[in-house]
Amino acid sequence: MSAAVGTAVDHLRFLPPVSLEELNAQAALQTRVDRKYIVPLELAGQLLASVRTGMRVLDMDGSRSFAYDSVYFDTANLDSYLLAAHGRRRRYKIRTRTYVDSALSFLEVKTEGSREATVKERIPSRLEDRARLTPEGLAYILETFGASGIKVPALPLEPVLETRYRRTTLYLPESGSRATIDTEVTWQRPGHESWVLHRAVILETKSGSTAGPLDRHLWAAGVRPSRISKFATGMAALRPGLPANRWNRTLRHMALRPMPRAA
Repeated sequence: MSAAVGTAVDHLRFLPPVSLEELNAQAALQTRVDRKYIVPLELAGQLLASVRTGMRVLDMDGSRSFAYDSVYFDTANLDSYLLAAHGRRRRYKIRTRTYVDSALSFLEVKTEGSREATVKERIPSRLEDRARLTPEGLAYILETFGASGIKVPALPLEPVLETRYRRTTLYLPESGSRATIDTEVTWQRPGHESWVLHRAVILETKSGSTAGPLDRHLWAAGVRPSRISKFATGMAALRPGLPANRWNRTLRHMALRPMPRAA
């Protein structure tokens, strides 16, 4: 972790811990409203240090920052992306999510439910299958679509984007909500170089229909939600020919840099 990134989240190591079991019991929020913010590193550090909500931080065996790797799948026509780009109500995302530190991987299907609530379903997956869909995985996707009333996309589904980042998770007991802070966020198309979000973090709050205390703290400081999706915004940034009107404002404020190659 770079010195600048460390400064942005360093003080979180002094917060009381919360275990994964307690976090999932108190604030699983598989159906939730997400609000996302792109916050400059220095400002993120100041705002997180000044919040007064009794926050606790996810701690697993003494670690408070964890590496994530996600591979997103789409059709040859990019149906998943285009549904999001055109603001369709019945849209979806398909990805594998790998928790690198614990060597656990899942196949996830995210759909948009009523009133913009996100519903996430997932099943365990093998690490070696993180960049492909097995017959069992495809059957699960089709079953989930059927239960959600979503039209089955044209097959096959292929990997179109990979994202990597480090995540710190916060629990806000007074509201039963949670938040995540993603640092060192990178995007990569298959066979292309990686790009990194420069000197900023993605802060995401996950709560019920009403805003949580962290949202209100950010708003009071003039930080407003951004229309950002790691999948859709990343696709638009790395493939400029795609329709991207929904994310133009976000893209103008996102500074991406090629990821330095390892020596």
